[in-house]
Amino acid sequence: MAKQRELRLTDGRVVCERCTLADHALSRLRGLLGRDSLPAGEGILLRPAGSVHTAFMRFPIDVVFLDRELTVTAVVPELRPWRTAARRGAKSVLELPAGEAARRGLGVGDRLELAAV
Repeated sequence: MAKQRELRLTDGRVVCERCTLADHALSRLRGLLGRDSLPAGEGILLRPAGSVHTAFMRFPIDVVFLDRELTVTAVVPELRPWRTAARRGAKSVLELPAGEAARRGLGVGDRLELAAV
């Protein structure tokens, strides 16, 4: 069973109520493949990862690149299917529903933390 956590900014604001941790090769490979959507409040944290692809996906996503300390280094909003995104130095990637990063006020320099659900 996949591990789920709440992901929030260090100031306590919630970024993702149900964040699935994909921290093994198979769970990173599977990612969001086969899903029809990603509901608000859900996301997937891929680690380690410095890039993502949306091949075979059916919907756009926001892609948030994070460093080793879970600090946001870049945000790629609304990455459409059949695209790739990468950032040098990224150690983790957070995939959120399209538009969610802006709705949650997530930007470069923000620091995130994981909490048990």
